[in-house]
Amino acid sequence: MTEFTLIIGNKNYSSWSLRPWLVLKHLGIEFTEIRIPLYTPTAKQEILRYSPNGKVPALLHKDLSVWESLSICEYLAECFPEANLWPIDRQARAIARSVSQEMHAGFANLRQHMSMNCRARLPGKGRQPGVAEDIQRIVSIWQDCRQKFESGGDFLFGHFTIADAMFAPVVSRFITYSVELDPVSSVYANTIWSLPAMQDWVKDAIAETERIEQYEF
Repeated sequence: MTEFTLIIGNKNYSSWSLRPWLVLKHLGIEFTEIRIPLYTPTAKQEILRYSPNGKVPALLHKDLSVWESLSICEYLAECFPEANLWPIDRQARAIARSVSQEMHAGFANLRQHMSMNCRARLPGKGRQPGVAEDIQRIVSIWQDCRQKFESGGDFLFGHFTIADAMFAPVVSRFITYSVELDPVSSVYANTIWSLPAMQDWVKDAIAETERIEQYEF
């Protein structure tokens, strides 16, 4: 039995599950993965065995249960401070936390109309009112971070941080819906998409057989 256990939903659809999963993969530690398909008659009851809010993801560590994607990532950052899951520089760290929280709490139109669906290709779909504005704000965040911190590497803050994990599902959405990106944002999206862990997740998502109609066109 490994020290950490991550409870996730369908890899094809669960953007919230992807985020801490990527962080755990980046840390290079072994962890147990429990996948509970969502929107089945028993799903919530099964998830409540591990997570008090009945939602995924949840992280089990010893006798502790941590739920909500960003909280799990924060907990992992404290467990593994040497991994620098937040930028070392105080100002960069403040920006990283701000954009991560903005991603966690915002972009409702994008979430609703361009839901994550790794195995689908839906060019031109999901262009409902408010989606373009959400896309533009996300692109602005990416451009601003890359301009400020590009000397440190190819991720938003140079090296891989929680902020990259928070935006990884958006990269998947942009590929699914063929969102056109500027050169800076395109390079960043490719950096995330080409991560071996990201490709492993997508491979597993494509292999899933469940279909959740509300996330399909």
